[in-house]
Amino acid sequence: MNIEHFAEARLSDEIVRALQGLGFHRPTDVQSQVIPLLLADRDIVVKSQTGSGKTGAYAIPLCELVDWNENKPQALVLTPTRELAVQVKEDITNIGRFKRVKAAAVYGRHPYAVQKLELKQKNHIVVGTPGRVLDHIQRGSLPLGRLRYLVIDEADEMLNMGFIDQVEAIIQAVPAERVTVLLSATLPQDVDNLSRKYMNEPEYIEIQGTGGVTTNQIEHSLIEVTEADKPKVLQNLLVTRNPDSCMIFCRTQELVNQVFRQLADAEYPCDRIHGGMVQEDRFEVMNAFRRGQFRYLVATDVAARGIDIENITHVINYDIPMDKESYVHRTGRTGRAGRTGQAITLMTPREDKYLAEIEQYIGFKIPRVEAPSEVEVSEALEAFKQKIYSRTALKKEKSEEINKEIMKLYFNGGKKKKLRAVDFVGTIARIEGVTAEDIGIITIQDNVSYVEILNGKGPHVLQVMKNTTIKGKQLKVHKANK
Repeated sequence: MNIEHFAEARLSDEIVRALQGLGFHRPTDVQSQVIPLLLADRDIVVKSQTGSGKTGAYAIPLCELVDWNENKPQALVLTPTRELAVQVKEDITNIGRFKRVKAAAVYGRHPYAVQKLELKQKNHIVVGTPGRVLDHIQRGSLPLGRLRYLVIDEADEMLNMGFIDQVEAIIQAVPAERVTVLLSATLPQDVDNLSRKYMNEPEYIEIQGTGGVTTNQIEHSLIEVTEADKPKVLQNLLVTRNPDSCMIFCRTQELVNQVFRQLADAEYPCDRIHGGMVQEDRFEVMNAFRRGQFRYLVATDVAARGIDIENITHVINYDIPMDKESYVHRTGRTGRAGRTGQAITLMTPREDKYLAEIEQYIGFKIPRVEAPSEVEVSEALEAFKQKIYSRTALKKEKSEEINKEIMKLYFNGGKKKKLRAVDFVGTIARIEGVTAEDIGIITIQDNVSYVEILNGKGPHVLQVMKNTTIKGKQLKVHKANK
């Protein structure tokens, strides 16, 4: 059964309210088919283009299905990259906001001890990269006894990155009695084999874009160029195409650094991201790009895997990708959610074999175009300068509307003072004008606790709690910094 409106899925009021706040008005094609099946506890294999709403397709039913009273994780979501793990965790938190669904993200290059402490908390859903998830399972810090749902997101990229052994080890460790969902932009043989081996009579869903494996919302083009001419052609393209927001993909970290320096020296508003950077810096760059603080992001393929950034108007392949699936993932950063986009690839004369594989895979010839002429650059220069030197209006986060009436409070007491979530709920819900429905996610650590107050009642609760004891203890309370 497909649904045309979220109401047809009979979702709880809390989930519907969150979807409305996030601007989810109608389900996308993939959500229309996946949500009712997952709510019915069916195993599902989903092949759908990037940007089609796959995260919401599983996040919405998972938030509906989890039992709030259960303290141990009930769902595990595997993602190929740390950035995607954090993004999915945020999406789940926002969708489950009013149901108080608690999600945790675990990934490499982040302190294991910090994650272990978080996993000791009440968590309904855990999202993570295969290596770190397996590490927590083997060390016993990720309890699996209550796990009912396993989601393998961006499965093709997971296997391309060499995670197959870790993914299989995780599958074998989780309970056999479970629901499994596998999602992929492409469905290579390895992914198909995985589904046949570990899934129980799965429903196969393929969302056909009219453009085949790549959406017809993207205008593709190819420019043949020598390696030496690439820097000049790139700068000329940025002038003549004058993108609002553009990702520039390179094969190596060294080349990302080189292209970034060239653009920065020319005073173009840009930044870079690649796997050699410190994780906090990668998050900071992605968040700044998401907000629209700069126009051009130079990246290796690490940033192409599943990351959802609205309104990227152009993708430029500074290097033609060496495998056909990467072309789909890179160019899929634009033309998302029904919008149009442009994908431009620079190819040197000896790279015909890569182009032939890509064209056979996507099912059409990529039109060849000429590099911008000096006349075209000269004519476009004034408009280009006006755009890059003007202040950009920062983009709103999708969650901004839903979070504007939420205040997170800090209390200087936690487990060591024998405090539990029920103690905070019982005390705060007795405040005049406040009910349990106004209390969001509660996080209790050893020495501190965080309580989200919903519906704009945070300032009132904060004022009252400064003179109110919890379980006979007077705690310091203030608005949380994070």
